[in-house]
Amino acid sequence: MKVSRLTRNTLIGGVAACAMAVSAIAAEPHEAPMTEFANSTVKAWISDPAVIQAVKAQNEKHAGLSQGDIDGLDKQWRAETDAASKPMIDEVLANSLSKYLVDQKNSAAGLVTEVFVMDNKGLNVGQSDVTSDYWQGDEAKWKQTFLAGPNAMFIDEVEMDESTQTFQSQLSMSITDPASGEVIGSITVGINVDALM
Repeated sequence: MKVSRLTRNTLIGGVAACAMAVSAIAAEPHEAPMTEFANSTVKAWISDPAVIQAVKAQNEKHAGLSQGDIDGLDKQWRAETDAASKPMIDEVLANSLSKYLVDQKNSAAGLVTEVFVMDNKGLNVGQSDVTSDYWQGDEAKWKQTFLAGPNAMFIDEVEMDESTQTFQSQLSMSITDPASGEVIGSITVGINVDALM
């Protein structure tokens, strides 16, 4: 059976419209407000010179780390989360970037549950709260932002946080050096979806 060019174009257009409609339906309800928050707020955080400077300094400091070194640091961090003495964790939480991130979290009036910044290897540079691990480089939050290039954004699924009994999702973005345009790290922001919606 021959299909006329007009009919074929109509069919193609119809299929494309259906695909777009399905894509729109498939988007989770929390994604649009989280994207808006990323563009209105988180972009300002990651363009702050203090954030850029801290990430670049750690990239330089960690330039020679092997995967074995990274695994060792991550193992030490994980051990400290349950230990009485936490020298590595305390050092990160006391740095100026962590203090900046705590201020940003506190100014969000309950909307932000946590925020942490990672370097070009996926290691924590600064954070508002203690994370369960130090290396995020094997996780989607880093892979789908840092490795994806400038302006990359990844919004994770909504999950129930047992400790706070709230629904949360993580928003992650790549961090770019404005001087060079190079991606130097990434940020993850935990969002209280109940408060957001």
